[in-house]
Amino acid sequence: MIHDEAGILKGNAIFVAPVLQPLSSGCKFSQTAKRLEAGESESNLGGANMYAIIETGGKQIKVQEGQEIYIEKIDVAEGETVTFDKVLFVGGETVKVGNPTVAGATVTAKVAKHGRQKKIIVFKYKAKKNQRRKQGHRQPYTKVVIEKINA
Repeated sequence: MIHDEAGILKGNAIFVAPVLQPLSSGCKFSQTAKRLEAGESESNLGGANMYAIIETGGKQIKVQEGQEIYIEKIDVAEGETVTFDKVLFVGGETVKVGNPTVAGATVTAKVAKHGRQKKIIVFKYKAKKNQRRKQGHRQPYTKVVIEKINA
């Protein structure tokens, strides 16, 4: 094979040499590194706020205090407080990883409202057989506001 000065093979194959470049100025990680070099503490950067990963409705959700989230419908009246005991991970200044859950960690939230999502149409048919079935579905949800993360 014959190489030209750019490192490209002549013929059917192409050789791409890895290019190592510094992080661009718009990159999130380079900005964080610059702030840390300037003497700011990591807690002032906004990325070290306390957060948790909870399990509810068969899903894992990352939550922070004050955040509004939509979860699968739970049987709690609007305005009441609900406690999530299945806390899988707590992050912030210190990190706690559960096996499978973090012992003693809870997340409390206030139920803001219950509702149903937009309707989706399920339409099934068999071609050339005049067999059709139209069905609608609206998934129920609960909107909660995270009040406190107890780790």
